[in-house]
Amino acid sequence: MNYWLIKSEPHKYSWDQFVNDKKTFWDGVRNYAARNNLRSMQKGDLAFFYHSNEGLEIVGIAEVIKESYQDPTTDLPAWLAVDFKPKKALKKPVTLAQIKDEAPLANMQLIKLQRLSVSVVTKDEFDYILKMAGTVI
Repeated sequence: MNYWLIKSEPHKYSWDQFVNDKKTFWDGVRNYAARNNLRSMQKGDLAFFYHSNEGLEIVGIAEVIKESYQDPTTDLPAWLAVDFKPKKALKKPVTLAQIKDEAPLANMQLIKLQRLSVSVVTKDEFDYILKMAGTVI
């Protein structure tokens, strides 16, 4: 299993809306590194759902339910989408400030590649953040 982090501005698409929808496709990614991460996702992989711009915090866990396919918002074959369903809300959201304060998370792509909308999370980082959030999956 692989672990990821996906970002969404809560005023555009929030965790609560995601939970309400029960599933969604992640589209509109127009960065090659983020696109490559989408391409690498496999069914059953888990991704932190991060509220960007407002909140700046990880609020939940999503699960990949359909691997990459042509992004339906464009005819350009370079861009992909992936389907997710909500898996679990975190007991306590974990803020970007908290993440930056934790030495074991210093190399997280969320910190190192801040503009990347779809990033890799290591198993150790994933487990550490779950512990910070008081959440078990």
